[in-house]
Amino acid sequence: MYEKETEELFSQLKEDADISRFLSENEGEMAKPLHVYLENLLVQKQLNKREVVQASLLERTYAYHIFSGDKKNPSRPKLLALAMAMHLSLSETQYLLRYAGLGLLYPRHPWDSVIISALERGLSVKDANDLLYSLGEKDMLG
Repeated sequence: MYEKETEELFSQLKEDADISRFLSENEGEMAKPLHVYLENLLVQKQLNKREVVQASLLERTYAYHIFSGDKKNPSRPKLLALAMAMHLSLSETQYLLRYAGLGLLYPRHPWDSVIISALERGLSVKDANDLLYSLGEKDMLG
């Protein structure tokens, strides 16, 4: 996806006092919008967008707005619902959260622990929400 490692970019950024030059020289290394990354994931994993949207349990129009880029900053639970619907691994989900500028799943937070477990067990969004509810967590995915 990228030619340079993130550490190389950090190093170059710290050494280069001209941010405009850094950005210009590394234009191809910059993260693309979230919707482009999500579309690439669909292609990479050979997933059908309609089926992913359905499995996410998100409101259909809202989910399509995320995929089109009309909704630029989806909430963490909504993005996690998409990750689960796309059958992303825990590491892929953490990367997606980082890519979107959202907090990573943290096992010291009970809600996050349930989601981590659900991802590791390959649960559906519905089953993850059922598990959250059964454990007394008020916030649901999606």
